[in-house]
Amino acid sequence: MEGNPQNPAKRVKTLEEIEGMRVAGKLAAEVLDFIAPYVKPGVSTGYLDKLCHEYMVDVQHTIPAPLNYAPPGHRPYPKSVCTSVNHQVCHGVPGDKVLRHGDIVNIDVTVIKDGWHGDTSRMFYAGDPSVQAKRLCDITYEAMWKGIDAVRPGATLGDIGFAVQRHAESHGYSVVREFCGHGIGRRFHEEPQILHYGRPGQGLKLIEGMTFTVEPMINAGKRDIRQLADGWTIVTADHSLSAQWEHTVLVTEEGYEVLTVSKGMPAPPAFVAERERHPA
Repeated sequence: MEGNPQNPAKRVKTLEEIEGMRVAGKLAAEVLDFIAPYVKPGVSTGYLDKLCHEYMVDVQHTIPAPLNYAPPGHRPYPKSVCTSVNHQVCHGVPGDKVLRHGDIVNIDVTVIKDGWHGDTSRMFYAGDPSVQAKRLCDITYEAMWKGIDAVRPGATLGDIGFAVQRHAESHGYSVVREFCGHGIGRRFHEEPQILHYGRPGQGLKLIEGMTFTVEPMINAGKRDIRQLADGWTIVTADHSLSAQWEHTVLVTEEGYEVLTVSKGMPAPPAFVAERERHPA
C-alpha cells in the first residue's frame, strides 16, 4: 500500500481502538498456538487450513481475513490461512501438499474481531529440520525482533528496515524486497509500508499510536522471487529455503508493544530481554 508521509496522524489509533487491536492480535496468536501440535509429517496443508478455519469461526467467532481477500489485480484468495513450505516465500495456498519430515512451514494468520485485524505468523517444523533450515528460521526470528526493537516515537521506518537487513545479511542471508510489513487496523492493509531494508534516519517518523506489522521474509540464497500459476504463491527463484515471522506492533510513548501475544508464542530473543533489563 502506498503511504502518505505528509499525514502520519491519520494512522494513529485511540486508546479504545488500541484495545480492539489487542483483542484481535491475541486471538490471531492463539490460532497459531492451537495449530502447532498438528504440524507434523503426513499432514496436508489443506488439513491445517481446515483446522484453523474451524477454530477461528466456530471457537473464536472471528473472521478469517484472507478468505476471499482480493486486492486489485488478484483473484480472491481461496483459503483461511497461508501455508508457505520450504522454498515458498509467502502466500502459499493450502491444498493437497503433504508435509514431509524436515519440512519448514510458515503459517500466516489474520483474524477480524469486532472489525479489527490481528495479523501474525510463525515458522513450524514437520519433524526435525536440518541444521541449515533451523538456522535460517532462528536468524529470521532474530531479524524480526531487531526490527521491532527499533520501534519508538521519533524513530524512522528506515531504522526498522536497516535493523532487519543488517542482521540477516550479516549471517549471509538475503532480504525479499517485493513484500513488506504494513499498517493495520480496521483495514487488513493500511499505510505505511514497513520495508525490511533501508537506511537509518530515513523515511516516515514513527509516532505514538501507530500500529503495523513487522514481517521479514529472509532467503537462504538470493533475494529474487517468482510467482506461481495460482496467482498467489511466491517462491524463491533459486529454489533456496525461505523463512518468515510476523508480529503486529503498537508504537507506545516509550517504545513498542507487541499486540500478537499468546501463551504459546516463542519467547523474544535474549537481546530483547537484556535491553529491557538495562535500557539505554
